[in-house]
Amino acid sequence: MTPEEKIFSLNLSIPNGKPASLGSYIPITKVENLIFISGQIPMDIDSPNNELKYKGKVGRQVSIEEAQEAGKICCLNALSHLKNLIGELDNIKRIVKITGYVNSDEDFMEHPKVINGASDLMLNIFGEKGKHTRVAIGVNSLPLGSPIEIDFIVQV
Repeated sequence: MTPEEKIFSLNLSIPNGKPASLGSYIPITKVENLIFISGQIPMDIDSPNNELKYKGKVGRQVSIEEAQEAGKICCLNALSHLKNLIGELDNIKRIVKITGYVNSDEDFMEHPKVINGASDLMLNIFGEKGKHTRVAIGVNSLPLGSPIEIDFIVQV
């Protein structure tokens, strides 16, 4: 089963739009066989206004389960970037690293559980190729009040 077929079988879809940069940076770049994807937040990039699907601090306004769903949206947005750059997701050799940032209060300690939403999705889509190293970091704010932001390193 191709990654695209796997995504479809999970009742998910890769957005058609291109996630826009919110600042002075490029959203994706390739250096030799590595692709670096800038931080993705859970925006519905197919909506007219690039609507942020979740907003607020995890553990306060956003539940852990909602934040895990937000992480899946971040992953799908990253896969949209990848498809635009490399075409077929079959060209991915490995998801190398995910860095996840969780917008939370100082007493929140479930950052790894939140980022598991993204990690588990990559494993479900890519199998062994989806195993990656990871960092889960708590922060006191993120762009537009997003509860989560994730960046990626991918080998092709």
